[in-house]
Amino acid sequence: MTIEIKVPALPESVTDATLVGWHKKTGEPVTRDENLVDLETDKVVLEVPAPASGTIVRIVAEDGATVEAGDLLAILEEGEAAVAVAAAPEKEKEPPVEPVAVQNKGPIKTSPAVRRLLDEHDLDATMVTGTGKDGRLTKADVMAFLKADDSSNVTPGDPAPVVVDDSAVQGLARNEQRVAMTRLRARIAQRLVEAQQTAAMLTTFNEVDLTEVMALRSRYRDEFEKKHGVRLGFMSFFTMAAVEALKRFPVVNASVEGTDIVYHNYYDIGIAVSSDRGLMVPVIRDVDQMSFADFEAALNALAKKAQDGTISMEDLTGGTFTITNGGIFGSMMSTPILNQPQSAILGMHTIQQRPMVVDGEIMPRPMMYLALTYDHRIIDGKEAVQFLVAIKDQLEDPSRLLLQV
Repeated sequence: MTIEIKVPALPESVTDATLVGWHKKTGEPVTRDENLVDLETDKVVLEVPAPASGTIVRIVAEDGATVEAGDLLAILEEGEAAVAVAAAPEKEKEPPVEPVAVQNKGPIKTSPAVRRLLDEHDLDATMVTGTGKDGRLTKADVMAFLKADDSSNVTPGDPAPVVVDDSAVQGLARNEQRVAMTRLRARIAQRLVEAQQTAAMLTTFNEVDLTEVMALRSRYRDEFEKKHGVRLGFMSFFTMAAVEALKRFPVVNASVEGTDIVYHNYYDIGIAVSSDRGLMVPVIRDVDQMSFADFEAALNALAKKAQDGTISMEDLTGGTFTITNGGIFGSMMSTPILNQPQSAILGMHTIQQRPMVVDGEIMPRPMMYLALTYDHRIIDGKEAVQFLVAIKDQLEDPSRLLLQV
């Protein structure tokens, strides 16, 4: 039986996706639920699994194509008989269908990626012939137009341009490479710029002595891992301290919606995670109801999903406060940007031994700078400073975390 493989329903507010790459070729056998192709949206990468075991007999949408929900991606021949179809002589196969160019007329629907490419080169969509569905423009159409336009600028009969080998003069070739942003990277860029243009962002700093946290972690690390099956990291200490501080200063856990301040009586904490596809902020929900072990397990699971590219829209939405740790890359100090519509974000940094005055004596201490970027439209400087002090107090005396004082 022949099965059509189509683009699945896309997440809410996402209109189209880019076909990142096929994991199978025409004629290759597949098994049920095996991932066939990756589709990248503005927010996540979606996998399209095989609906049944069989053989891919035709691929309709190629790498780089812009597709919408319901568009045809490939044809699958179900069952063992499909192998014979795939092995048939080339002349007996259905000839490939070439894309039909459709001259664009009137308003043209384009994807965000295509619109950006048109804007970059000051092009009107009506200038380009679309080969996509119903004459839809694809990135490949725009790139082909630009390439043809460049070649047309050479007048017949003109002398060939003289190519100068810079390497002979400078001893080193000077090369450039232009790579289009992925949809995820473009979306990240858009959100960061929107945050800077919308919120009245201000950052305040403090520093924390982690002597007691490091001693407590060192004392119970092995026993903790043996009992719970997860490592005891610094992030759980900071997150639990942040939640306690959020309880004391609810506006830091609030969000801005138009002219309203929305106060949340729950604590869904976003943890910034770096992945091959860019920065992601998966959300751990109801952290105030978690133990240290529960939090570490949830964080590890989400970090793995981010690295594997299997993270879902549900994992990335709905946070009330965000924590980012640039210290793992060696950052000494930074001013993080808000993850809107949240009103604040906490930045952690690298731990360094520095000379500090303790009880009148100078001694080395493991110190970390903390940064809180907040929306000054709803959070006053006093609240921001007191919020950081509350975190500092709990980390410098971790027993406060257990007693919630």
